Amino acid sequence: METLIGIRGPDFVMLAADSSHAQSIIVLKDDENKIYKISDNLVMATIGEAGDRVQFTEYISKNILLYKMRNGYELGPKSAAHFTRKNLADYLRSRTPYHVNVLVGGYDEADGAQLHYIDYLANSLPVKYAAHGYGGLFVSSILDRYHHAKITQDEAYEIMKKGVTEIQKRLLVNLPKFKVSVIGKDGIKELADITADSLKQPAAA
Repeated sequence: METLIGIRGPDFVMLAADSSHAQSIIVLKDDENKIYKISDNLVMATIGEAGDRVQFTEYISKNILLYKMRNGYELGPKSAAHFTRKNLADYLRSRTPYHVNVLVGGYDEADGAQLHYIDYLANSLPVKYAAHGYGGLFVSSILDRYHHAKITQDEAYEIMKKGVTEIQKRLLVNLPKFKVSVIGKDGIKELADITADSLKQPAAA
């Protein structure tokens, strides 16, 4: 019932994730952070079974940090996505697979902004925009309609708001708040949460 949304611009990646933590029909938390900072210019957004989500993300982040300690430099977004996909594929063929869906976003000088879509079956693809979860069924057409090659951060944030509006309007499950992060050449920055109340406010002139 969780949702991830990702948009890649010319020099940034924007990720949004709902902040609900539910078990069966009960909401346990409404401030869960599903967007994890892996390094100064790399972020991973993960949804799935709560234990799998936390354990897999920590495993990937600690191993990427270990790689930096051993080699003296960080993995770029593309390499980090390949490393994540390989581990997900290896565990898929074991008795303890991880049931998680992932968006890996980052920026480096060589390749610029990168957004990678990875699902629980270890399929991986670099994309311009992507969405995971039931909410993604309502967002995909909005992303396709409004995304363009020269999109700005303000435009991307407005697209996120359009997507969240559609999710809150049409999805049976209540997802009242989405956390948003943007990754660019200046590092990682958290933007204002998208909530039902913020969507009711008129846009700034």
